[in-house]
Amino acid sequence: MSDAKQSEKSFRTERDTFGELKVPADRYWGAQTERSLMNFDIGGPTERLPPPLIKAFGVLKKAASIVNTTYGLDPKIAKAIQEAADDVISGKLIDEFPLVVFQTGSGTQSNMNTNEVRNVDMYVISNRAIEILGGELGSKKPVHPNDHVNMSQSSNDTFPTAMHVAAVTEISHNLIPALTELRDALEAKSKEFEHIIKIGRTHLQDATPLTLGQEFSGYVQQLTNGIERVKSVLPRLSQLAQGGTAVGTGLNTKKGFDVKVAAEISKITGLKFETAPNKLWLRMTLSSKHMANSMSSRAL
Repeated sequence: MSDAKQSEKSFRTERDTFGELKVPADRYWGAQTERSLMNFDIGGPTERLPPPLIKAFGVLKKAASIVNTTYGLDPKIAKAIQEAADDVISGKLIDEFPLVVFQTGSGTQSNMNTNEVRNVDMYVISNRAIEILGGELGSKKPVHPNDHVNMSQSSNDTFPTAMHVAAVTEISHNLIPALTELRDALEAKSKEFEHIIKIGRTHLQDATPLTLGQEFSGYVQQLTNGIERVKSVLPRLSQLAQGGTAVGTGLNTKKGFDVKVAAEISKITGLKFETAPNKLWLRMTLSSKHMANSMSSRAL
């Protein structure tokens, strides 16, 4: 076989509203992702969307497909979508999400109004589901990225929902346990150092004495306060935008879809989520800032 024919066989032809485009034959992403890679040739692997966010998309798409079976989605297609979503959640398909954070929010690729991140999510899952069902990658048959994987959803509610799911998951499983472990270690040191006397300092001068244990107890309290502050935002951060669709009205989705999706996400993650009309990121940002300031003062 000639090099030209071999090269041709290593790509497949995808089509969107801009026309045809060659996509690597062994990749699950579609034309929109390929165009984004061409249009936003900036950054690198370290600036790709973080794995926790990608995995959260998998959780969301799995939950949505489960709920959509109650609204008419073919159970066979839904099962394939769920299996594909599990591959995303496990990290098996993480290399199929090559887009960096530098990209258009409105989605220049394809139909000019679709968020690229959401499309990567849909096409990877739809193509993997197609493969599971014995179809041809890029054919959009029998699983369509919009009609099936993105059924009853919009980029305007899926992306913020995935962000919240990723944030709550990372905070619950990683941040709080790590801070608690650090707090407990400092508390142990506070007890270990309770008989060591040192001179306190104020105004850049020696002041009255205290024990090193007492000093460390202050660090312990700072971390305790920070942990409580972070935990206090989880109930609001656990409120999801899913079901709001394009502008928050819920147009083109079924009544109760939002509540059911939140319930399924809770089952999949083992964490409590609920539907909500809005989101609150500022409070989490402030909590993180307070914690960072406490840690920075310890470093000094």
